[in-house]
Amino acid sequence: MRAFLLFLLIGILAFCLTACTTKQQESDQSRTEEDTLLLGFSQLGSESGWRIGNSKSIQDAAEKAGIQLMFDNAEQKQEKQIKALRSFIAYKVDVIAFSPIVEDGWDNVLAEAKSAGIPVLLVDRYIRTEDDSLYAGHVGSDFMEEGRKAGQYLMEKTAGMDKVKIVEITGTEDSTPMRHRSEGFREILANSERYTILQSISGDFLRSKGWECMVTLLNEYKDIDVLYSHNDQMTYGAIEAIEAVNLKPGVDIVIISVDGEQAAIDLLKEGKINCVVECTPLLGEEVIQLALRMKRNETIPRYNYSEERMFTEFDDDLDRIGPRSY
Repeated sequence: MRAFLLFLLIGILAFCLTACTTKQQESDQSRTEEDTLLLGFSQLGSESGWRIGNSKSIQDAAEKAGIQLMFDNAEQKQEKQIKALRSFIAYKVDVIAFSPIVEDGWDNVLAEAKSAGIPVLLVDRYIRTEDDSLYAGHVGSDFMEEGRKAGQYLMEKTAGMDKVKIVEITGTEDSTPMRHRSEGFREILANSERYTILQSISGDFLRSKGWECMVTLLNEYKDIDVLYSHNDQMTYGAIEAIEAVNLKPGVDIVIISVDGEQAAIDLLKEGKINCVVECTPLLGEEVIQLALRMKRNETIPRYNYSEERMFTEFDDDLDRIGPRSY
């Protein structure tokens, strides 16, 4: 009798273990299917430390989450980026994400993605379209606010000056950061007649063009008070041009830069840059989480802005700024 009861108990335990294992396997399979994602991501280029850091952030987040990532570098060419998007559609990815090099010219390829039932996430930059249903949402920086921060710093810096003459080196023409950083900056300065923007010139977010632009501006204007540069890479080139004519960057010309690369923070500490407006490239984890939600047909917020700071010469202890990852 005792042997029979022991045999019966072993049988019951075996059944329970089998049932639990089966249920766990079903749960794991369900979770795996839900969290499996094939993401096609088109990066616009690798023109700066910021852009390289942005790409790495997305690649690292995908690897950490076990996400299959199809990554393409468009090398600053819109036609190459459109080709990449079409390859993602042909491959039947779950979600497409991309950083558009310019705002216009995307309607046809995004309509193809929509017809294929593939949702699209804009990363870092925006597009211009009359059909907002062509993309599900955007994740990145508030470029208007970045421009406002630059303007607010400048008003504080130049509070005692009667006239302030500014030159502006912008990013790629017809790109979102180029337009919004200019608009936000002007919005803050608009109510004061003290500020004059002598010239606004595109440096295409490239260090070499930042140098070229600053050489041109220094040859044309002999009384520049402020340089507002739309990214750190162009700022580095501009500083080289300023020093080449025996002027002191940060002293003879106030310099405002956008991005927050490690090298820019170092120059801020040296006094060669006066203000750095942060624009974080570390968007990877949010891109992955939003893409997973899109795959599940969830509605995501239309705009997903990063939390960003501003670093200036007025900060009490610049040494407290931690090491940057880009």
